[in-house]
Amino acid sequence: MNPRALRAAGPVILLLAAGVALVGSLVIAGGADPLPLQDPGPVVRWSLPVAKLVVNISGAVMLGSLVVALFALAPKERAFEVALDTASIGAAVFTISSGATTFLNYMLGLNPQLSLGSEFGAQLGNYLTTREIGQAWLLQTIAGGVVTVLAFAVRGWTSTLLTAVLAGASLVPMATQSHSGDLADHNLVVTAIAVHTVGAAVWLGGLVLLVAIRPVLEPGRMRRVLERYSSIALVAFIVVAISGFLRSLASIASLDQLIADPYGIVLLVKIVMLVAMGVLGAWYRRRLIAKSTEKHAIFWAVLALEFVFMGIASGAAAALARSASPLTEDVAPILETPAEILSDAPLPPELTASAWFTQWEIDPLWLLIGMFAIFFYAAGVRRLRRRGDAWPVYRTVFWMLGIAQLLWVTCGPLNAYGHYLFSMHMLLHMLLSMDIPLMLVAAAPVTLASRAIGKRDDGTRGGREWVLWLVHNPVAKVLTNPFVAAGLFIGSLWAFYFTDLFRWSLYDHLGHEWMVAHFLITGYLFATTLVGIDPVPWRLPYAGRLVLLIVVMAMHAFFGIAIMSQEGLMVAEWYGSMGRDWGPTPLEDQYTGGGIAWSIGEIPTVITAITVAIQWSRSDERQQKRRDRHADRTGDAELEEYNARLAEMAARDRARGL
Repeated sequence: MNPRALRAAGPVILLLAAGVALVGSLVIAGGADPLPLQDPGPVVRWSLPVAKLVVNISGAVMLGSLVVALFALAPKERAFEVALDTASIGAAVFTISSGATTFLNYMLGLNPQLSLGSEFGAQLGNYLTTREIGQAWLLQTIAGGVVTVLAFAVRGWTSTLLTAVLAGASLVPMATQSHSGDLADHNLVVTAIAVHTVGAAVWLGGLVLLVAIRPVLEPGRMRRVLERYSSIALVAFIVVAISGFLRSLASIASLDQLIADPYGIVLLVKIVMLVAMGVLGAWYRRRLIAKSTEKHAIFWAVLALEFVFMGIASGAAAALARSASPLTEDVAPILETPAEILSDAPLPPELTASAWFTQWEIDPLWLLIGMFAIFFYAAGVRRLRRRGDAWPVYRTVFWMLGIAQLLWVTCGPLNAYGHYLFSMHMLLHMLLSMDIPLMLVAAAPVTLASRAIGKRDDGTRGGREWVLWLVHNPVAKVLTNPFVAAGLFIGSLWAFYFTDLFRWSLYDHLGHEWMVAHFLITGYLFATTLVGIDPVPWRLPYAGRLVLLIVVMAMHAFFGIAIMSQEGLMVAEWYGSMGRDWGPTPLEDQYTGGGIAWSIGEIPTVITAITVAIQWSRSDERQQKRRDRHADRTGDAELEEYNARLAEMAARDRARGL
């Protein structure tokens, strides 16, 4: 088969492999078996996983095409337009299949009598607006429609980036509904599925786009695009592998279930396919990319084989979403505790000294962010040193300590107990917004990225270009204004705890993730304006920085006192209803949390003030040294000229008799 035929056959092979794998996996794992009660019939039971498979593949085409366009192509070339058109087509199919999945979920969940009457429509409307699963799929369908229009209409860098962000966000609602409520590690599973879905979409969608843009690429461009896609695919593979592993831990109790349980068998097939894709991708990108510009048939044959593996993995994944895991089947019907009803997880053991080292609640999103942050920073430092450039050791130490603390905060005991103890939640918040940002800012990550990442000269944007855009775009200029950053830092603190945002972060895991990101970012922006090394458009003089810091920290202390003065319990239906029989009472714990905000939160303030003072002193020393060097170069010419001018004025006065 010639290379052109192999390219054309790739997507067809993907769909065929996915369809066969889906049917086989549903039969093995029982995902389409009749329901014991209110069975909607075989049409709904079999159509739902098929629709879900189409959602997954079309969503991958939508997101993957946009990501590859942003990192491997340029708006000036035809391939960029083809990428956005491909994304628009994928988004259109994604929208239609999401709508079909919404309807099939409704039929499966409520088993209504299908009709054209008003009663059926009212019941469907109630399902879409009041049921969590209906709201999620409705939101996803609407988001897909918006991406369809945007991907067809936009062609600029910023507009494409915003479209890609919306495309990625549109995959999250279905991920939050793919978790069985009977599984214990609810937050871990929901986050792992969301991260896994986005990573797989970028990987698969980018591969499909390679086939679509190959005919319109200029000679010699295919190799460079493949090299860039391979970097994206490597990151996506790591994301998929780690998130999939964490998700599997909550699905099976032991490794023998991978071969003894039907669900485990399908899961094992998916794992084998993912590993095979990783190995195959690493091999052909190392050995065959150089031959791609010569239209080498072996390269496209290997690519077609990867489509087979991806199709099987996609079909197995869609079947697993409709099948009961061994842990779900083994759970005995017991009365849920108050903590399980509220947080979808059992109450942790009493917070003792040992629990600070033994209790962990892994957050896959921040685990991956932390791992990549450590790797890429270390890689940047290594690249600088290999070419003979210096990079201060203390900056590397600060970065590693900051990321290590971020991982401990988001995956350790504070994350495990923050939902049950207000004091632990407040300590988590203080570290995120005040302590960790100080260390990250001192590491100067933007300066490192601008020096270590290679500059592109073909009109595309790589890591360096996107980092510099992030720093210099108009929004960043506003956010790094000292007064804006200070307002966000202290204003969001009061707004979060004295509005329903706090309640949202407790009840909804998405709200918790937003909280972590928000306070980390606002803390970083404020620290940057005060003691940052990376360049920003404007900073206050050192005296102004100290005054601003004192004002903000005074308001921060008032916040802590306000919490301590509360006579009632904040979010009482949550912290007061956990059924906790150990530790302080909820109101006492809340008082402790206010004390943490008032006292422990001031420690980073003192450190910041000392840092500003040291920088101020060093700035004066550098300025004086510059003056001294200038005087040495000019031989005190300015001083002599000044003295001569004074002597001339004195002589003129004497001549006038004054």
